[in-house]
Amino acid sequence: MTLNIAHRGARSIAPENTLLAARRGLEAGADLWETDLAVTRDEQLILFHDDLLVRTTDVPQRFPDRAQDPFTTFDLVEIRSLDAGSWFVVTDPHGQIAAGALSEADRRACRGETIPTLEEALVFTRDANWRLNLELKKLPDPMADFPVVPRVLAMIDRVGLKPDQVLVSSFQHAWLEEIRARRPSLEIQALIGYHTDRPLDWGDLAYATYNARATLIEDDTIRQRKQEGVAINLFTVNEAADMRRFMALGVDGLITDFPQRLTKLRTTPPGRSGEDREG
Repeated sequence: MTLNIAHRGARSIAPENTLLAARRGLEAGADLWETDLAVTRDEQLILFHDDLLVRTTDVPQRFPDRAQDPFTTFDLVEIRSLDAGSWFVVTDPHGQIAAGALSEADRRACRGETIPTLEEALVFTRDANWRLNLELKKLPDPMADFPVVPRVLAMIDRVGLKPDQVLVSSFQHAWLEEIRARRPSLEIQALIGYHTDRPLDWGDLAYATYNARATLIEDDTIRQRKQEGVAINLFTVNEAADMRRFMALGVDGLITDFPQRLTKLRTTPPGRSGEDREG
């Protein structure tokens, strides 16, 4: 069965890359969740996606003179003081509040949500007996040369996740090679399709699993790679029609903002009226 991978948690119904989004993804029936590693100025490992804090926090109100500075210029205490959830209620980025998918209690739970540490994310995953796809992202200055791989491996060891509970993905394939050398037992997955206007670069097919941009892949390529024994996860697949098409092609996993939608499709016979519009 095609894996249901909650992109930054269930970010259609909770603020992305928060523990609330992770919990919502688990409740929605996702097989694992995907999140992004970031590093603070004082070398603490956290979860965050953008280079800037302004889209998903109240940094303009809390630190107005630094709102356009990258997260790597903030220390952990400052990062933890930010509200990383209220923006979701205000902007309703995926239209699910307007669609009635979140109750008043759900909306209240979003407000005041904080940016989690990697340790908190790993502990949550361990205790839930769940799985995590941790994406290592290129860091902005002044942390661009931070030793990401050894610090992440040390944290995984410290928390004590089972080997099958965590995997690492990245567009920075040199980091994947470093992990392969340091920890060959840890699963790695190569991200491809960073640029939306360039063809997918599969290189020499050096990895067992590729996470590819869905809008850049052709059906015939999926069939060819599957014949070659390559596993394929696609990002970011949100529409039910696309989910069904990719599942029929035998894609191994779908990285989606709507794990609740994919769960319904995996358990509902094709042709059910209205299923494409369900949240």
